[in-house]
Amino acid sequence: MTAPSRSGNEITARLDRITVWALPRSFLFILGLGFLFTFYDIFDINVSFIQTCTQIVPACLAGPPPGATTLPPGTVGASAMIGLPVLWNLIGYVIGALSLGPLADRFGRRDMLLVTLLITGLGSLYTAFTSDYTTFIIARTITGIGIGADLAIVNTYINEVAPQGGRAKYTSFIFINSALGAFVGIWLGLILTTPPAPFPMGLSIAQVVVDPKTGVFLGDGWKIMYIVGAALALVGILLRVRLPESPRWLAARGRIKEADDVVSAMEQRASRSQTLAPVAADAPAPTREPRAGYGEILTNPLYFRRALLVMGVWSFAYVTVYTIAAGFTTVLSSLGYIPPEAGLIAAIGTLGFLACALVAYLFSEKLERKAWLPIGAVITLVGGVLIALAGQAASPTTIPWMAFIGAIILFFGFNIWVPMTYTWSVENFPTRARTTGYALSDGIGHVGGGVGLLLIVPLLGQLGPLLAFALIAAFLIVAAILVQFGVSTRKETLEQIAP
Repeated sequence: MTAPSRSGNEITARLDRITVWALPRSFLFILGLGFLFTFYDIFDINVSFIQTCTQIVPACLAGPPPGATTLPPGTVGASAMIGLPVLWNLIGYVIGALSLGPLADRFGRRDMLLVTLLITGLGSLYTAFTSDYTTFIIARTITGIGIGADLAIVNTYINEVAPQGGRAKYTSFIFINSALGAFVGIWLGLILTTPPAPFPMGLSIAQVVVDPKTGVFLGDGWKIMYIVGAALALVGILLRVRLPESPRWLAARGRIKEADDVVSAMEQRASRSQTLAPVAADAPAPTREPRAGYGEILTNPLYFRRALLVMGVWSFAYVTVYTIAAGFTTVLSSLGYIPPEAGLIAAIGTLGFLACALVAYLFSEKLERKAWLPIGAVITLVGGVLIALAGQAASPTTIPWMAFIGAIILFFGFNIWVPMTYTWSVENFPTRARTTGYALSDGIGHVGGGVGLLLIVPLLGQLGPLLAFALIAAFLIVAAILVQFGVSTRKETLEQIAP
């Protein structure tokens, strides 16, 4: 039993000697529920937006009619309309990250995690009851406000309570929930928001009927999707009440007794599976200084440079991520795939997402964080090329197995690096401004993703499949180059990386 700590140094030293996950395992699931909802929300629009667009935008069609290469006069394609909702969702993400993220540095991680998921759930519920394009965009913006802050705080929290040698591992563990959220979002969307079609051109159990005169996808499937999202958020809120506050944050705020209580419980749990090493006498402490939050990031040259670099990495990477995550089905439709087939290809692709989350959990600590982004970029390019080649060979009688395989590879590639880069981004900043630094860099980075999606998706149908997927992957390749200029963080303590 360790005597009560008298300083932040002792809190840090006691945490750093724990080499296992020392909170209840259920807390990983509770934290992961936030990721599950977030990625469900990101991916549910991927398939469902075609139905949404045909119902709330006059003369919106999924794509060119069968046998045609262009849209009829007076109509608009869903691919031209998806950019603004996603962009404003990401602007909301930035607003939430920049406004609510720093509050977690001031008021604590746990309490703000309840606030952010509440906002996200209300935004999703509001989306379900929209009936026009403008209101839909407003609802998506509100949802984004909650998501942006939630991701920043969850990633900060997990890094502050995970063992030193397992920060990427446990970020990857909760990232498995992201894959599950994407899986549920796309498959549920495929069933509820696309017309039935025989496999492999779609799913025979899909529920949508298309009005032959207007091309509108009838039914309320897309509304049900957002109601499900709101229900997931409610469950997450009720469970998050059980989380303790981050002991590093408590120590940085001078609340040593509370930090000691949390760490003592962690030590007791850790001692069941490991023999705790002696407490190091010279461990650095998370410091509390007059400049915290934005003051620390914007006036400290080291952290300002890091923020700019992390921001650049995410700005380019998110163009690729959101073009696929939010717009993949719409992109495929613009390239000539019929909506049920496009939705099925996206749904099959989520198997690659699930696989990459498991691989990340098992191997994320084997390589330096920065090595994973180039690996992901190459795999993404390979998957895109396979889908492009399949599209060029596609015909009503061709089983698109190459497209299925390409989608699995694509989803594996554009996600495999994400949890490691989440971890690396958080590690760049000190405890006193960790959520702020991450929220600033990742939040503004999302604007790049939104602008890229708005400008790029409408062009992809004109480029042809091969050039379209090469362009999508190109942004991730740029991010992979930029990240190499960043600090190496694997196997270092948080206080050593960012004093």
